[in-house]
Amino acid sequence: MEEIKVGVIGVGHLGMHHARVYTEILGAKLVGVVDIDEDRAHAVADPIGVPAFTDIECFLKQAKPDAISIVVPTSMHYEVAKTVLEHGVNVLVEKPVTTSVDEAEKLLRLAVKKDLILQVGHIERFNSAVQHVREFIHEPYFIQTHRMGPFSPRISDVGVVLDLMIHDVDIILSMIHSELVSISAIGRCIRTDHEDIASAQLMFANGAMAQILVSRVSEKRSRQMEITEPERYITVNYETQDITVQRHVKQSGGKVLEVMEHPVFTKAEPLKLELQHFVSCVRDGKQPIVGIKDGKRALEVCVAILRQINEQNSNLSENVVVI
Repeated sequence: MEEIKVGVIGVGHLGMHHARVYTEILGAKLVGVVDIDEDRAHAVADPIGVPAFTDIECFLKQAKPDAISIVVPTSMHYEVAKTVLEHGVNVLVEKPVTTSVDEAEKLLRLAVKKDLILQVGHIERFNSAVQHVREFIHEPYFIQTHRMGPFSPRISDVGVVLDLMIHDVDIILSMIHSELVSISAIGRCIRTDHEDIASAQLMFANGAMAQILVSRVSEKRSRQMEITEPERYITVNYETQDITVQRHVKQSGGKVLEVMEHPVFTKAEPLKLELQHFVSCVRDGKQPIVGIKDGKRALEVCVAILRQINEQNSNLSENVVVI
């Protein structure tokens, strides 16, 4: 098997896991990690026996990687991905792909021009429960998601829409095969200068609806999706990777019996499945499950959601009446 040389740029909380997983993937060879914090770079690189770098150009010239995970703050995604692609190296960039749709479009064009893989890190697509449920859903007419948890200062450059909601937007767009026709959204800041709570409702041309609720200031952590179809109700727990299917079965005598099913399937670490897929795409020259077009589409919807939230909050502040 051809060995694919891989690297990681940005080895913070998530990036260090990219580095770890690459060392576990058959056919992948981690050739170095990069971080502007030299101590951090060595803290991740030294225990696994790979070189540590603080300069991207130096890393690209010395290590000559075939593929790179970009796990830097969102505001740096575009410039770092652009640099790597221009050097002829395949890229997996964490979500959101960029901070603007225009930047995403430029990366798309650059990847096409260079004939390179550009995968976007929407990790929930590789959740075993999500992959399994996609095999048997047919006509979802309502999808509801909850993604909530306690506050963490780790993510400070974007709000909850680009941090959390974008996961569910991407999954919903991949499950409802119809044109999105309207968006309604609300949100507000609680602990940061960005929205910390947000809710969005999506309407599709075929009549399907989706309701998304996200919060990073909730007491308890919750990650769940509920899918309603004409004859069944499906619950997906993202964290435990469990699925419950509730359906009503009509018996011969006309009596309706409620049936609860818990499908059994193989579970695996989503990040490992995602990076294995990336490496195989680079090796075989095939397009990824979640490519730049998917990342750009999810970003477009999230930008529209943010626009609504910002406009609504601006109107509220202008019409405040003090009693």
